[in-house]
Amino acid sequence: MQYSQKVLDHFMKPHNIGTMENPSVTATEGSPACGDQVTFYLKINDDSHVIEDISFQSYGCASNIATASIVTDLVKGKTIEEAKDISWKDATNELDGLPPVKMHCSVLAVDTLRLAIKKYELEKGLKEPEPFSKEAIIEELRSIIYPQAGEDIVTLKMVKYVRLDDDGTVVIDLDIPRFDQNRESVVEEVKEHLEKYPEVKDIQVTLA
Repeated sequence: MQYSQKVLDHFMKPHNIGTMENPSVTATEGSPACGDQVTFYLKINDDSHVIEDISFQSYGCASNIATASIVTDLVKGKTIEEAKDISWKDATNELDGLPPVKMHCSVLAVDTLRLAIKKYELEKGLKEPEPFSKEAIIEELRSIIYPQAGEDIVTLKMVKYVRLDDDGTVVIDLDIPRFDQNRESVVEEVKEHLEKYPEVKDIQVTLA
């Protein structure tokens, strides 16, 4: 697998790695059982909302470590509003690219950052909790990268139908050919992403 020199540099000598004493907020996404996990620690100025310091711990491959490292560089010194605008594609571009099968690492790093910021905003009363909705499900599906293309399944139009029932049942119709070797892994990732929401009681995924 071909990695850029920047990926190798951040993997061999990651920036801002380690825990932090008295962080303003911490957030963890992913699972060691599934191969990748990232935890971010943020120290945020309560008056200016500037991210004054950030560090991370990660479990996973070279891309996982490198993307978490570059994200800490990208957000340190920025306001939380500016940090929320950083996308997984920004992180990937800063590393001079990633193999398509590793794009999910950038998504994981950025999702973890956004989760930390969201937790901070809720704890400080800067925003109200958003009701769980069909739109929230679709946004979560944008975090699932199809390995062969290095793009999310919503952009690739693999998501044909999404429904959220009153009883918490989520119904999703995916258009992935029977011969596709990534078919089952995408379904499992969809379930993993949605199971973390307490509002979701059942997940039904159908395949074209």
